[in-house]
Amino acid sequence: MEEQVGIGWHRLITRLAEGGSPAAPVPLEGVSPRLSTVLRALGGDAGLAIRPATERALAPPRKLLQRIAGTGRRHALPCRDGEGLKLPARLDAFDDPELNSELALWLVALASQPDSRSADGDWLDWNRRLCARALSQYPGLAGSYRRMVTAHLARRPSTAHLSAAQAEREHAVRKALLDPHAPVAAAHAAGDPHPVPLWLYPEAPPASRIAARRDDPATEQAQARKPGERIGQRKRAEYVEDVDGRNGLLVFRLESLFSWSEFIPLDRTADDDDEDAARTADDLDHLSIARNPSTTASRVRIDLDLPSAAEDDIPLGGGILLPEWDWREGILRPAHCRVIPMLPRDAQPAALPPRLIPAATELRRRFESLRPQASWMHRQTDGEQLDLAACNDFAAARLRGEACGEPRLWRRRVSQHRNLACLVLADLSLSTEAAVDNEHQVIDVVRDSLQLLGEALDAGGDAFAMYGFSSRRRDHVRMTLIKNFADRWGDAVRGRVQSLRPGYYTRMGAAIRQATEILRHQPAEQRLLLLLTDGKPNDLDIYEGRYGMEDTRHALAEARRAGLQPFCVTIDQEAADYLPHLFGTHRYRLLRHAQELPRMLPQLYLLLTGRSA
Repeated sequence: MEEQVGIGWHRLITRLAEGGSPAAPVPLEGVSPRLSTVLRALGGDAGLAIRPATERALAPPRKLLQRIAGTGRRHALPCRDGEGLKLPARLDAFDDPELNSELALWLVALASQPDSRSADGDWLDWNRRLCARALSQYPGLAGSYRRMVTAHLARRPSTAHLSAAQAEREHAVRKALLDPHAPVAAAHAAGDPHPVPLWLYPEAPPASRIAARRDDPATEQAQARKPGERIGQRKRAEYVEDVDGRNGLLVFRLESLFSWSEFIPLDRTADDDDEDAARTADDLDHLSIARNPSTTASRVRIDLDLPSAAEDDIPLGGGILLPEWDWREGILRPAHCRVIPMLPRDAQPAALPPRLIPAATELRRRFESLRPQASWMHRQTDGEQLDLAACNDFAAARLRGEACGEPRLWRRRVSQHRNLACLVLADLSLSTEAAVDNEHQVIDVVRDSLQLLGEALDAGGDAFAMYGFSSRRRDHVRMTLIKNFADRWGDAVRGRVQSLRPGYYTRMGAAIRQATEILRHQPAEQRLLLLLTDGKPNDLDIYEGRYGMEDTRHALAEARRAGLQPFCVTIDQEAADYLPHLFGTHRYRLLRHAQELPRMLPQLYLLLTGRSA
């Protein structure tokens, strides 16, 4: 059995290392999709992602030891956090690319263990237990593990310059690597041990849990700052010793590189209260960077505050309260989000843009051929015309004395209606401002796609609606009405499409819930929810990463239970890492180029509705 499992692992390792050359690292970007599949196959949570690890610094025990490889340097350390597994962007712990591929699979096996996230107790013993459990559960990894340990031990530094406590800890690390099944006595020493690429490192604690240095004037000034007060000077990066004093692992506290985060105090670890939200919005409103006054654009201003009521779109009511799924607590929070239906303020009736007329004409011709044709119902008690065949049969029956007292002598013309309804939900977040070429942005492609799809669906006679969405925290999820099911497709709707503009962020779960509520009331057997997006769910508050993904997944499950068929079309090139978790393996389409969307969307609609032109 062990040999069979080992052969399977060897084949997978060979595939991961394909294209590598001797002494070449394995890039994480090229192997992360396969590693994600392995992580789920080994029982890991389907929502976990594999991402590049952020470099952290290890504290040298003494200044003398900075000359030893592995100390006083920054390392991308493997780490398992709440959103997934973080691995070095370049897997180069060994000179052999096949060993580097084996290392990637080994770390995935460790991350699939139930307790791989929390390093309770001694860090060294925690990793030893993880390794022992992984080897017991996956015996085919034993050969790879032995080869990696042998190669790694040959690269660990000598203990000649270590203190007695540090040397004891180094011996404990080596013993745990050689025999993970044997308990190892706790060994604590100053500084950090030489990095162990075969082990997982603990997740860095949030800033609120890191002890601030009391002798730092910048820290005291930050603590004394009143709400809303501007920060007058830059903070400093500092080293903070292990707050629990247990493992000697240092947490590198990078307070502020020269970036936007120096000016914008965003905390995504907890939901915003009203005071924090107002303070952040105020900071964002005043954010600007002085540039060379001789240039055309002498100042850059970032303003994420909402426009005034006179300039904003027209709200249709005070908003609709909807729930949101909190995956951390495992509960559906009632009335947690406010969805505000809005109508574009500046929309004016407009004809189809001339550049789209040839494509629209062809689409109309194809979809009109699919429109259900009227038919005659024969032998009716009333109708528009006499049914000659029925009249002849009735006359013959009378001659035979068999005539019916209520003859059916008429025929009636009836129209056949396709029992199908579609709601198109377009992501209008800030990212749609991104350029797709020298002349066009993503939002231009979205407008053209909605125009052509609307022409096609109108010609085909299907019931359809169109909405756009963006958000600014949970209390302001904008649902822009483009066309509801009762509206007629025409210049008024075309003008709304042309007036669409990028909004804010992407609170996808709330938008999907509102779209589900609209679509579920349509009297149709087949109800399609078609989502157009260019990125992941996100927002200014905690709706980032795993939280937003799980809420979106929960909203899609609610839509399926309501009888809807959700499908996603995206241009996000990283979508294959997370869309299968949200929509399922075959319920999304990834476009390599945004320009493909207008041409492909009507064709995809035909496939989803089981028709062909």
